[in-house]
Amino acid sequence: MIAAMIYALPFLLKGFVTSLEVSAIVVATSLIIGAFMGLGVAFGPTPIRLICRLFSDFVRGIPILVLLFIVFYGLPIIGLNFSPFLAAIFALSVFKTAQVIENVRGSIGSISRGQMDAAKAIGLNFPARLLYVIAPQAMRRFLPPWINGVTDAVKGSALVSLLGVNDLMNSIQQVIGRTYDPLPLYILGAAIYFLINYGLSSLSRSLERRFAYIRE
Repeated sequence: MIAAMIYALPFLLKGFVTSLEVSAIVVATSLIIGAFMGLGVAFGPTPIRLICRLFSDFVRGIPILVLLFIVFYGLPIIGLNFSPFLAAIFALSVFKTAQVIENVRGSIGSISRGQMDAAKAIGLNFPARLLYVIAPQAMRRFLPPWINGVTDAVKGSALVSLLGVNDLMNSIQQVIGRTYDPLPLYILGAAIYFLINYGLSSLSRSLERRFAYIRE
């Protein structure tokens, strides 16, 4: 078993890097877009709130695998063709963005309205109120569910192998096709995913302690 794992490691390296690339791009893209759309839900005019909320509710109701297949197999019908790599990033980013919208909306919505009113009373404009009063308090509430969503994105990246992307899971399947010994390879893959997500969880706890000075 150990010998099979050692033999597989060089073949899994490229797939591991691809999985990290997909996860990093998805997390960064969804955080930027989701943060703006979440602010739109919290503070935007009614049409913006409705559009962002409908997008979030609709996308979160679709399984990730279905969304991947829609992007890769469905969109070419209307002339939108993506490579497997881009289709995977697009689908996962859309799904993760919907989650970030809810994380932002919920964290901001949990802040007392009086905080915003008090900041307005001392003469702060809206960007300053958001940056110096709301954001520090909301960050404490935003981080735990967001980090949990990041670990879900890493685990969800294993699905991109179904589109032919040579990620970690696809590399494992290729090595199994050579060795016909699946158990050690799946154990190794599970260990790699666990180490990544454990590291992210540890980072989450560190960030929560960093913001623990913020009290209600």
